[in-house]
Amino acid sequence: MINKLEEYAHLVIEIGLNVQKGQYVIINSPVECAPFARLCVKAAYEVGAKEVIMNWRDDYIARQYWLNAADEVFDEVFPWDVDKNLGLAKRGAARLSIAATDPENLKGVDPTRIARANKAFGEANHEYRSMMMASVNPWCVASVPVPSWAKKVFPGIPEEEAMDKLWEEIFKAIRITNEGGAVKRWHEHCDTLADKCKKLNDYQFRSLHYTNSIGTDLTVELPVGHIWEAGSEFSKTGIEFVANIPTEEVFTAPKRDGVNGKIVASKPLVLGGNIVDGFYFILKDGKIVEAHAEKGEEFLLKEIALDEGASYFGEVALVPYDSPISRSGVLFYNTLFDENASCHFAFGEAYPTCIQGGTEMTPEQLLAHGLNSSITHEDFMVGTSDLSITGITPDGKEIQIFRDGNFAI
Repeated sequence: MINKLEEYAHLVIEIGLNVQKGQYVIINSPVECAPFARLCVKAAYEVGAKEVIMNWRDDYIARQYWLNAADEVFDEVFPWDVDKNLGLAKRGAARLSIAATDPENLKGVDPTRIARANKAFGEANHEYRSMMMASVNPWCVASVPVPSWAKKVFPGIPEEEAMDKLWEEIFKAIRITNEGGAVKRWHEHCDTLADKCKKLNDYQFRSLHYTNSIGTDLTVELPVGHIWEAGSEFSKTGIEFVANIPTEEVFTAPKRDGVNGKIVASKPLVLGGNIVDGFYFILKDGKIVEAHAEKGEEFLLKEIALDEGASYFGEVALVPYDSPISRSGVLFYNTLFDENASCHFAFGEAYPTCIQGGTEMTPEQLLAHGLNSSITHEDFMVGTSDLSITGITPDGKEIQIFRDGNFAI
């Protein structure tokens, strides 16, 4: 196990962040993941990091905060926290986030508190968040098991066994085996995804039409000059990095006011420590005009009302139904993994990298070119075994992109 963990740490530092000599590195990690975080710190210094800055968090402390802190603190953001985030970003810091938590850690917390805090943080950190979305510096999200998460994914078995099973699934998803060679496999995987992007970019589809048997019937217009991205990308400073480990998606930005119809989620969404399930959206001229969930509806409604852009889509992503993570049959209750088992959308902010010249545009110019702006960005899964996606080219020709849940091009 230790050899696999060390290989994983080197993978996220060398492929995920591609840490450069003399670069600051920020690592956000749950305290339960300290053994893996320490390996990442060691790997970062080994490749020449200038300083590794650790930000720790804890599910228990977080829950106590959300339940018991004075009400006014949920509208406050300390200026020194904003200055720290922005200051390190302006110094070129690479950022690793280890995403591991109890999927229902905030069950029972007032959703208004969560929404207010998210809004305050997003507004205060707008400049920093814009730099992240524009990939000014490398960033990466990865994950390792914690007991509360493992027991949710594999209920009814002893904790140690659940942890072992979740580790096994994660290693499979991130292409780490007993034979080593993960870095080489990831270079090959990114090349495969890049080939798929080239095909989609060559078509420059005017719109996409989604249908399936669970009720989805959605038309998605794409901006002129949109760019499909996948696997590795380049920061504004020219550093190649992989933002998500694992990743199976190719994605772009929809035209903000060009999404119409009904989209039905195919998997639960973990939203701010709560599970939202059995939900759908109806959109008109890009805006969500109706939303319903069988479970966690109050959290979903609060999230799409955070600001004006939260009720518009910012990402459209294609993932084949027979992707390795999907074939595992495991519902991870973790967006990093579940989004790579399914086609998905995101409501909220669009990535400026998804349109030609986008990283050089002002917010007003991005909006004029059809890209959404928001303080949130939440992925939700829509892929099914019978999902059909038809692309319409600029001259009106129909191209079958997905048939029976998988790529047809």
